[in-house]
Amino acid sequence: MKEAYRVFLLLSLCLSLSACIASSANTCPAYLETKCGDDTSGDWKGEFFPGIPKIKYEGPSSKNPLSYKWYNAEEVVLGKKMKDWFRFSVAFWHTFRGTGADPFGAPTKSWPWEDGTNSIAMAKRRMRAHFEFMDKLGVNRWCFHDRDIAPDAKTLAETNANLDEVVELAKELQKGTDIIPLWGTAQLFMHPRYMHGGATSSELGVYAYAAAQVKKAMEVTHYLGGENYVFWGGREGYQTLLNTDMKRELDHLAAFLQAAVDYKKKIGFNGILLIEPKPQEPTKHQYDWDAATSFAFLQKYGLTGEFKLNIECNHATLSGHSCHHELETARINGLLGNIDANTGDPQIGWDTDQFLTDISEATLVMLSVVRNGGLAPGGFNFDAKLRRESTDVEDMFIAHISGMDTLARGLRNVAKLIEDGSLGELVRKRYQSFDSELGALIEAGKGDFETLEKKAMEWGEPTVSSAKQELAEMIFQSAL
Repeated sequence: MKEAYRVFLLLSLCLSLSACIASSANTCPAYLETKCGDDTSGDWKGEFFPGIPKIKYEGPSSKNPLSYKWYNAEEVVLGKKMKDWFRFSVAFWHTFRGTGADPFGAPTKSWPWEDGTNSIAMAKRRMRAHFEFMDKLGVNRWCFHDRDIAPDAKTLAETNANLDEVVELAKELQKGTDIIPLWGTAQLFMHPRYMHGGATSSELGVYAYAAAQVKKAMEVTHYLGGENYVFWGGREGYQTLLNTDMKRELDHLAAFLQAAVDYKKKIGFNGILLIEPKPQEPTKHQYDWDAATSFAFLQKYGLTGEFKLNIECNHATLSGHSCHHELETARINGLLGNIDANTGDPQIGWDTDQFLTDISEATLVMLSVVRNGGLAPGGFNFDAKLRRESTDVEDMFIAHISGMDTLARGLRNVAKLIEDGSLGELVRKRYQSFDSELGALIEAGKGDFETLEKKAMEWGEPTVSSAKQELAEMIFQSAL
């Protein structure tokens, strides 16, 4: 009976991976009972995803869930290879640290390589699994929080040592590949010390600790060849203004960010510093509420030349905007640096971090990206997680494939719109009255009120043309 049950478990595992791969000298199934690790080092040997092949482009007619239908990395669209338009990145935290837990339920995911600990050995095993995942997915960038990849210790010095050890492994795994971090960041929101924030904490000791943590995270991002560094201020805000000195907190936040700029230059890190706006959650009000608020903050404190924005679609909807609005706000102000590719559920009022699968939204996203000329040195990071109920290892691949295909389809749709030209012509005609001598004066900031009054008297009641919204929507939908 016990042996039959063991066979049943093994068969279930094989089915969940789509194929049962026999072990060999170089390969072992990804479950702990195989004892594939080195007993002294705890390192994992062999494959973590033995039932998963390298994901290839098979075209729109393919029914294979482990293939790309629309994303063809080397294909040139609008003058660039697809891989250069997207610069896709795997988010370490959701992909390898997500457990499926929520405020109402315990974790639902325990991947075969996990041993239930947060040890250095486990961190290294996770990192190896991560690199195999990227290799099989065909993605050459990744993003991380410092505390996702290495565990906290009793002291800051010990914690830094843990991080160094795991980073050395990541550096070794990057050798001989083109894999580098799209960006790194410091996790300044989970530990109880950050309950009042990091850069906006009312406690000087916490502010100093946060600075030390960012300093180290920036160093390791630079060491790994990272192209950007992100600031997400999940606790940089307030729960009530009754006990908050908002001006002082904002001043402290600006001083913190200026210190980061100074240190970046000191260590020779040429990556872009990115702020990721979000309106609330976990705080009631977050200081970088949306793109416009973040822009105003950067302008006030003289930081506009030092930072760009990492726009997350789910954060956009939480702030009451569409993702397209936030991208355009960032783009027209020269601040669009990176995109956290995800979406939320319109029926749910929190940050659900779902993979983007809406073709219409993906097309709008890519309209902004194409108008921006791309995102480099930024890219698309999948700050998205499997649903709590998705628990098979292959689901990790399927989710990323679906997200990549959706955005690739969006890019192809934008190419159709540009080739057709109707939408662009509609917009041009709508504003054509400004394509005149007086319009040019106004747009050059030289349209004074006296001149405008004279013209208004001369012309009389103006005619107002239709905005043709329905036609614009028809043209857009025809490309989908």
